[in-house]
Amino acid sequence: MPQAFEASDLLQHRHITDISCSWDQSFVACCLGAVNQAADSATSTLWIYPTNGEAPWPLTSGSSYDNHPRWSPDGRQLGFISDRANPPQLFVIARDGGEARQLGTLPGSATGFEWSPDGRSLLVVVSLRVDPALRGARPAPDAGEPPKDGPQVVWKLPFKSDGVGYKLDHEHHLFVIDAESGQATQLTDGPFHVLTAHHSPDGQRIVYTRSREGDASHRSDIWIMNADGSHPQQVTTEQAQVLFPAWSPDGRWLVFSGTLEEGDAQVRLWRVELASGKVEPLGDDSLEIGSEAPCVKFPRNDSTRVRGLVARRGVHAIAEITVPEGQVRYLLEGERQLSQLSFSREFMVYTAETAVQPMELYRCRTDGSQEQCLSDLNPWWRERRQARVERRQFEVPDGNGGTETIDGWLIRPEGAQGATPLLVDVHGGPASFTLFSFAPSAYWAMLWSQGWSILALNAVGSSSYGRAFSARLRGRWGEIDLPQHLAAVQALQQQGLASEQVAIAGKSYGGFMSAWAVGHTDVFKAAVPMAALTQLDAHWGTSDSGYYTDCYAMQGEDAEARERMRAHSPIEFLRGATTPTLLLHGADDERCPRGQAEAAFTALRRGGNQDSELVLYPTEGHKFTSNGKPSFRVDVMRRLVDWVTRYAG
Repeated sequence: MPQAFEASDLLQHRHITDISCSWDQSFVACCLGAVNQAADSATSTLWIYPTNGEAPWPLTSGSSYDNHPRWSPDGRQLGFISDRANPPQLFVIARDGGEARQLGTLPGSATGFEWSPDGRSLLVVVSLRVDPALRGARPAPDAGEPPKDGPQVVWKLPFKSDGVGYKLDHEHHLFVIDAESGQATQLTDGPFHVLTAHHSPDGQRIVYTRSREGDASHRSDIWIMNADGSHPQQVTTEQAQVLFPAWSPDGRWLVFSGTLEEGDAQVRLWRVELASGKVEPLGDDSLEIGSEAPCVKFPRNDSTRVRGLVARRGVHAIAEITVPEGQVRYLLEGERQLSQLSFSREFMVYTAETAVQPMELYRCRTDGSQEQCLSDLNPWWRERRQARVERRQFEVPDGNGGTETIDGWLIRPEGAQGATPLLVDVHGGPASFTLFSFAPSAYWAMLWSQGWSILALNAVGSSSYGRAFSARLRGRWGEIDLPQHLAAVQALQQQGLASEQVAIAGKSYGGFMSAWAVGHTDVFKAAVPMAALTQLDAHWGTSDSGYYTDCYAMQGEDAEARERMRAHSPIEFLRGATTPTLLLHGADDERCPRGQAEAAFTALRRGGNQDSELVLYPTEGHKFTSNGKPSFRVDVMRRLVDWVTRYAG
C-alpha cells in the first residue's frame, strides 16, 4: 500500500537548479540540488545528462556547493562556481570528468561568469569588499583592507537585501580571467553593482547590466563597453529594471527583459537597435516573461527571432518571438510549469513539474516535437499516495459590482469521493501565480495523504492573465481578492467537494491574505500566515524594497498612500479575531521583516486569541520555506499540517 507523504521526504527530494547545453555535443550539464542531512545544509553537484536518454553520470561529488555550469565553446570542458574554495571561486573540469582545476584566484566571491566566444577567457562577476566609511568613494592606492566587522554606515538606499543583510560593504564588479593562466583583470569600478555580462558575437564588446548610483541603486540599466573595459556607454534610461540582455548573432539587436515602473513585477520583452540606440517593446504587454533566469536567447546564426519561457494563465510555455516585429508562436505548451531552459543545435532542454508531479528534465526538438523525459530524480515519489489536479473555473465577484471568471487549481486525493477538508493556499506576489514546487509546499502532499483537498486560486491581482487583471488589485489588497476566495470555497461546498472544515495558508502576500482573512471572516477554522506582511506603513520603511514596491502596490508615494496602507493592513483588524492562527517567520527576513509577524501576534494575543502562536526561525530570510536549513523546512511542514488538522480537521 502506498505510504503517506511525510515532512522528512524533503530530505530525500532532489531538484535541478540550473542547466547548460553543449551546442554541438548531445550533453546537458545540470546542477542537482539535494540535502546533506549530516550537515543540515543544501548541496549541489554537477551531473551530465545525454540528450539521447542514456544514463547520466556525476561530474562532481562531495559536500561542496557546485553551481552555474557553463560549457566552453568547443564543448570539451565545463566551467562552474564552487564553494570548495573560500570564498567561492571559478573552476573548470573536463567533460569526461577527472579533477577540477581552480582557475586563478579572484579577490572575492564569484557570482556568475560566461566564456568568451573563442574560449580563451571568461567574464566573471565578483563580489568585492569595500569600506562603507568611504560612502562609495575609492580608497587610496596604499589603503589597507576594510574591516570585516566594522560599523554599518548607511548613507543611501537600498542598504540591505533579503538573504544578504547589510549590503553597503561590498560591490559586484566585472573581471576578465585568462582561461589558461588564470590571470584576472578588473574591468569595472565604481559605487555600483554589475549584475550580468555577455560578450558580443565577435568578442569585441561586452554588454552588461549594472545598478544605478546613489538612492536609485535599486534600478538597473544596460551598458556596453569594449572588451578591454574602455568606453562604457549607457544604453537604457527609462526602464526601472533590466534583465539578461541577449545579443543577436549579427550584432544588430539586443533583446532583454525588463519593467518600466519601480515595484512592477510583471516582466516583458524589449529590443534595442544598436545602430540607433532606440529602445522599444518587443511584442505587446500581454507577453510576460516567465522566469528571472537567462531564458530568452537568439538561436545561433539567426537574428530574426528569440526563444524563451513565457507565462500564460498560470503555466509556462516555450515561445518564439520574431525580431523586430514581435510576433509570437508557441512551440511547447501544457498544464505544467517550466523553470529552466537551454538550447543546443538540435534540442531545447528544460525542467518541468506539476502540482502533483515532481520536477524532471526534458528535451524536445527545436520545433517542440519529440519530447522525452531524461531524468528520474525522485523515484521514491511513486511509493507515496497520489493525487490528481485539475484547472477549475469559478464565477466570483469582480470588486466593481459585477462578476468575472477566474482560474484555480483543485488538488484532490486519488480516489476521493464527496466532501473533504479543504486548505485554501494563497500564492505570493500578489503579481505572481500559484507555483508548482514541492520543496516550499510539501504540506500539500502531506495533507492530500490525509484526505484533504487543496484549492490554489489565481485570483484578481495574479500575473500571467494580462496587465489589466493584475493592476486591478493595486490599492485594493484584500478588499477584492478575499471575496473571490470565499466565493470559490462556497462553490466547492455547494458541489459537495468541500466540507465546512476549511483552513487557509500562504507565504509573503499569501501570508498577508491569510492574516487579512482572519480579521474579516470566520469561514476558516485555522490559518497559517508565513513570512506575512501585516502592517504596510511599517513595512514601507523597514523592508529591503518596501519604499518603492509598496508605493507601486498602493498607487502613490508614501505620504499620499499612507492612508491606503493603513486601511489595507491586516493588523488593523486582528484584535478580536478568533481564528486559531499560527505565524511562521524567518528571524532575519528583510523582505517582510519579523516585526510584521510579531505585531500580528501581539494584536491577536492582546485581542484575546489564545489559540495563536508565533514561530521564528533563527538566521533565516524570506525564503525560509524553500531555501532554509533543511531541519527548519521539515519543522515548518510538520507544524503547518499539525495546526490545520488540529483546528480544522
